[in-house]
Amino acid sequence: MDSYLLFSTSHCHLCELAEQLLVVTMDASCHQVDIVDIAYDDNLLARYGNTIPVLQHETSGAEICWPFDQPQLIAFLEGCAAGESSSDLK
Repeated sequence: MDSYLLFSTSHCHLCELAEQLLVVTMDASCHQVDIVDIAYDDNLLARYGNTIPVLQHETSGAEICWPFDQPQLIAFLEGCAAGESSSDLK
């Protein structure tokens, strides 16, 4: 199972859109997503404050930043599953 982090924060309309896209695109039997609220960590807030939502593959560190659509998300997930490096996927 591939594990991902969704860097987000509460009351973020774009984050809600990304979450909905993840729900309809990702297979729960293959993908696990943990939501990380950046508001509680100064380092995460400094890193992602202007780019959330950001989906990160935990193993490779590869990230996809908003805006992304379903075809881009699928390509990202397939790249992560194929073991492509972070620089190949960003």
